[in-house]
Amino acid sequence: MSENATKQMIAEVFNDIAKGIKSGKFKNNVRIGLTTLGSEHGIEEMVKAAEIAKNKYDDFEIVLIGPKVDADFEIIEVDTAEEGHKKMTELLESHNLSGCVTQHFDFPIGVSTVGKIVTPGRGTDMILATTTGTSSTNRVEGMVLNAISGIAAAKATGIKNPTVGILNLDGARQVERILKEVQGNGYDFKFADSLRADGGAVMRGNDLLSGTPDVMVCDSLTGNLLVKTFASFTTGGNYETVGAGYGPGIGENYDKLVNIVSRSSGAPLIAEALKYCAICAENTVLDIARDEFAKANSAGLKEAINKVIKKVEKVDIEEVRMPKKRVVTFPILGIDILELEDACKSLWKEGLYSESGMGCTGPIVLVPEDESDKAIEILKKAKFMS
Repeated sequence: MSENATKQMIAEVFNDIAKGIKSGKFKNNVRIGLTTLGSEHGIEEMVKAAEIAKNKYDDFEIVLIGPKVDADFEIIEVDTAEEGHKKMTELLESHNLSGCVTQHFDFPIGVSTVGKIVTPGRGTDMILATTTGTSSTNRVEGMVLNAISGIAAAKATGIKNPTVGILNLDGARQVERILKEVQGNGYDFKFADSLRADGGAVMRGNDLLSGTPDVMVCDSLTGNLLVKTFASFTTGGNYETVGAGYGPGIGENYDKLVNIVSRSSGAPLIAEALKYCAICAENTVLDIARDEFAKANSAGLKEAINKVIKKVEKVDIEEVRMPKKRVVTFPILGIDILELEDACKSLWKEGLYSESGMGCTGPIVLVPEDESDKAIEILKKAKFMS
């Protein structure tokens, strides 16, 4: 090699280093994998996503895992999606990759993915906890754990004190009670307040569209439906374009950063998923999650969960006679639908007539006006409301 060629090569190397330092690319040496097999839109769509991300963001490196293609990326060749997942896992375990974006990956029980959507009402990002996987086989426990994972993901994306809202689903009131207990015991987080006139931490559809909380808590099946709807509501459903996908798998002690996209995800969304994964890698989302779970556990998280779950799962074989029927016009809110009938029976045991119902804001227990204070006191004592 001639002296001039050597000088030119050295100059190019230093120029690349200077660009990397300026952009932050070499700050933490973030390498994000992308498996390219399995998409309903073909390998070309996955490569296009990588190219969009590369042109839009220059602060992390993208590695393709799949068949050889004509693209300006490092390519680790595999022939099948299954081989891609195996290779991805090896590269993550060896720390060759900081994280990876893939499709249809099976997480262990205890791990679920924290998605990020763009809300149509305000055009802002909102963390959706969670969207795939299963934090727990018990719905209420799962949603509580999802809240902790969502807080961790929000903090990793730069939200120092994320607000938490609980979507108005079966189990929401029980989840609220558990989270309020650990909050009262010292776990530091803030509930969001619904934009509806009656406020509260239980979120309605309006809050979902407007992005009222930083973190919206739900079960994974509901979250999966929501992220698909938000991602593809302008395209007819077969091509997801908006948001950053289904997010990283997070659990109390999970140690691999794997972000999920759908087989119907399009290049624009996958590009944002790559960036989301890179941010989670750079800010060590899994370490943040371990820390959040440790703080919540110190505040009695497991005890609070078990207290509610055992109460819900307890089989009461005692026959409870219904008191004499009265006119009931006073609605008591804040009872979870899964506990509604048991709440009514707890009042019957005390000789107080009540009926279950459904108001516009959710489940209600109806009691006579003149016994409302006594009824609320009984329900609070029995832990049906906070």
